[in-house]
Amino acid sequence: MPQNVPDFPTLLRGAKRSAVHLEMRDSYGVAGESEEFERWRRTGELDLDPESEGWSGWVPLVRETVARGVVMRRARIVSEPVTDYIKYEHASTPVNLAAGELVRWLPRRKALDVALPGADFWLFDGRLVRFNIFTGDGDWADPRCEMTDDPAVAELCSSAFEAVWERGVPHENYLV
Repeated sequence: MPQNVPDFPTLLRGAKRSAVHLEMRDSYGVAGESEEFERWRRTGELDLDPESEGWSGWVPLVRETVARGVVMRRARIVSEPVTDYIKYEHASTPVNLAAGELVRWLPRRKALDVALPGADFWLFDGRLVRFNIFTGDGDWADPRCEMTDDPAVAELCSSAFEAVWERGVPHENYLV
């Protein structure tokens, strides 16, 4: 795997047809969102304004990408009953949708026969895989990600994503 992984905006801006993301953890503990997550747990309040400062790094990037004709899909495999973190993710997903992403949810019990890679990933144009690497507590590991353009790995990730997507429930129909 290459040692120098381009940053995510560079990878997304290089996508020509598709960018798909598979998430498989029931909770994440990344420092950048821990404060918002804790506030949501205490108050139920979330920033759902796609134009707000809190979404300024994500929403414009997604909109720019989708405007170029790139299809962005995100699938989440979740255990049920869902964790508080998944409830938080579900509650904030309308911003992803407003930006132009398509999102589906798949209960883990419906993914038992799907061959899945060992980490969350982004797959760009069906050929370039960026694995997101987390610690056991859900924070970013060091290094945060690894990449490969190995066709066999890209095919595994593509196959896994498509199987999850096919079985997944569209966001608006998935109740937490």
